[in-house]
Amino acid sequence: MRISALWHDGEMAYALEEGRATREVGLQAVSGVADPRFHSLVRAFGKVFANARPGGGALAVYLRGEPVVDVWAGTTDELGASPWERGSAPIIFSASKGLSSLVVHRLADRGLIDYDRPVAAYWPEFAANGKESVTVRDVLVHEAGLSQLPGIANNANELLDHRLMERRLAAAPRDRFARKPAYHALTIGWLLSGLARAVTGKDMRELYQSELGAPLGIDEVHLGRPPEDSPVHLVPLVDPYNRYAKLCNDQLLDALSRRSRTRAIVDTAYAGSGTARLLCEPHTAGVDAQMPSANAVATARALAKIYAAVAGDGSVDGFRLLSPESVARFPRKLGFRFDRVLGVPMMWNMGFHSTPLPGLAKGFGHVGLGGCFGWADPTRQLSVALVHNRLPSTFVYDLGVFAWAVPLALRAARR
Repeated sequence: MRISALWHDGEMAYALEEGRATREVGLQAVSGVADPRFHSLVRAFGKVFANARPGGGALAVYLRGEPVVDVWAGTTDELGASPWERGSAPIIFSASKGLSSLVVHRLADRGLIDYDRPVAAYWPEFAANGKESVTVRDVLVHEAGLSQLPGIANNANELLDHRLMERRLAAAPRDRFARKPAYHALTIGWLLSGLARAVTGKDMRELYQSELGAPLGIDEVHLGRPPEDSPVHLVPLVDPYNRYAKLCNDQLLDALSRRSRTRAIVDTAYAGSGTARLLCEPHTAGVDAQMPSANAVATARALAKIYAAVAGDGSVDGFRLLSPESVARFPRKLGFRFDRVLGVPMMWNMGFHSTPLPGLAKGFGHVGLGGCFGWADPTRQLSVALVHNRLPSTFVYDLGVFAWAVPLALRAARR
């Protein structure tokens, strides 16, 4: 597949040999733009998303502050009838955590928050039940001891009320994983939004626009459903193999929450009746709520631009997201620590995570359920983002997409 980048009226257009693309990836074409150095990455993307399976996705890459890949392929519906478009944007699940963390980093950059001060210094109600010493850094590295939902939320409807979740977390005692790494699957989002509200008086949804979108000149990332005047539109999730729905029902989740081996991870997301529908159909059941850990809606283009700022000196395209000093404080070398919820060693990194995969340990970002992710590698000034709307057939798939996309991007960046 021959790929070339063209410019028309200041906008990039995409050109390729369509007949050859059809033979190689099984569809008419992958749409968008790509630097020829990244042809292997785009070809791999096309083989995954430009095929007969329902669903589609988008991929974007920035190198040294410049956009070098912005492509999309596939469809947005179960029937495969509606093509993925430039403005298609899915829910990105836990990749939301990186964005919500960046909001807090922006506030810290302006001196409104100190990572090593107690959360209660800004949010006095949070000191309840012995939490007066929990720091902002503890929250960002998943050591706040508030990962479990029992006692915080009693049903799925309560998960849709972010102000209630913030109040419940502020009043709760620390759980058995206090001062130990324990993935806060849902609660870290409300902890960050409660902290941000305490210092700004604003909801996280509003802060996504003022702290992420406006500074970078983009309107393609939102917490929950995009507004009607947004250039992007929410696409539904699809379940190509009908496997995710089988894993996701209240009876199964309830049973797993009662087993000692699975209780910790299930209780990070299960809140009783109605939770399964919320997890399986977040694009309908939960998209109007504010779940800063899980329901951001974004294009790959927007994610890649945000992480391009982090991969550089804090700015991109003439827009500044963070000061160079703030970016320099992000740790570059992390050690593994066993996560009590996930049951595996993790490399938590100030609201992000790193990975032990060869050649990738110097980067950081966040991968979400199914494999949506935003990633920055400051050593190469590279950012990569991929979003899609296919629910996973297995949870291993989360890292499967990431594991081929980022290495191929890194290889191309060396050319």
